[in-house]
Amino acid sequence: MVCQTVKAGVECAFMTKKGCGFNGGNCYAVIEKCEGCNKIIESASGKFCRVYPDPTAKWSVGGCPTASHVKKAKEEASQKVNPLKASKRAQKH
Repeated sequence: MVCQTVKAGVECAFMTKKGCGFNGGNCYAVIEKCEGCNKIIESASGKFCRVYPDPTAKWSVGGCPTASHVKKAKEEASQKVNPLKASKRAQKH
C-alpha cells in the first residue's frame, strides 16, 4: 500500500488499512553511513531508505546488505594445491 505517514506517496510493505505496521508506527530517517546510497528517497519529512524502515538497525549488525555506495572487498581465497597432482604435472614437462 501507499505510505500515509512519513513517506507519503511511496509504496510501502508495512502500510496497512489500519496505518503503519512497523515498530513504532513509522519509518526512521537514514543515518550518516547511508549517505551516498541510491536507495535513499527524500520526502517532505526527511530522507528515508526505500528498502529498510530502520537503517540504524541494519548498520548496527555490521553493515547494510543493500548499500550501493559501499564496495565490498572480496577476499581472494588461495587455491589449495594437491602436492601429488603437482608433482605429476611437473614430471610431464
